[in-house]
Amino acid sequence: MNAHEIDYRLYGDDMQFVEIELDPYESVVAEAGGMMMMDDGIVMETVFGDGSSAGKGLLSRLVGAGKRLLTGESLFMTVFTNQGSGKRRVAFAAPYPGKIIPVDLNEFGGKLICQKDSFLCAAKGVSVGIEFQRKLGAGFFGGEGFIMQKLEGDGLAFLHAGGTIHRRDLQPGETLRIDTGCLVAMTKDVDYDIEYVGNIKTAFFGGEGLFLATVTGPGAVWVQSLPFSRLADRVLAAAPSAGGRSVGEGSILGGIGDWLDGDD
Repeated sequence: MNAHEIDYRLYGDDMQFVEIELDPYESVVAEAGGMMMMDDGIVMETVFGDGSSAGKGLLSRLVGAGKRLLTGESLFMTVFTNQGSGKRRVAFAAPYPGKIIPVDLNEFGGKLICQKDSFLCAAKGVSVGIEFQRKLGAGFFGGEGFIMQKLEGDGLAFLHAGGTIHRRDLQPGETLRIDTGCLVAMTKDVDYDIEYVGNIKTAFFGGEGLFLATVTGPGAVWVQSLPFSRLADRVLAAAPSAGGRSVGEGSILGGIGDWLDGDD
């Protein structure tokens, strides 16, 4: 498996995008709808699965598409190919506030396991598949479900996660306990499991959920400070339609508007 060798540059801080430079006939594969802008000469093609089975039979492409369906992703991905005579650039934007993580799969034994919605784009040749959790407890109570994404190959891949991203390198036997929604990715040798928080009072009134993820080294783990699910919960809780209140920040008409709306 030889992925295309691409160059890249990250822009921004909290709302990042990655600009990828392609030589003639080089390609990058991305989630549908992730493209921000591209130079003239780059051609888009929608494909089944992740595009790594291009040139193979229909059955291989259907298997690739089926794997993506199991992870809750679209059946299709988009391949961007430079068909011009010189270097061309294409950029992909983060879907919500957070960081883009460039990962060279060569450095991690050709495989990385990540949460289902973290993949943004990768050099063509990187395979995006599924990883079943071998432990039923981790599958059913681990926050990411029984199935996670698996990136395999020898090229660059780009992940996205919310808030600030922290990489933790674990020594053999070293264990880290993480909120289940904050786990972004881990290398293939990391052992992943879940554990009960300890007692009924902590579980129901501690605000941290019933279970924590436990990851044991050796290997690298990436953790996010703001899972999208946590952000979405706060937004929904504050929405007037869900019982939240509009406080009129920054507006001299805020109080008047509340009075006109019938609020106290």
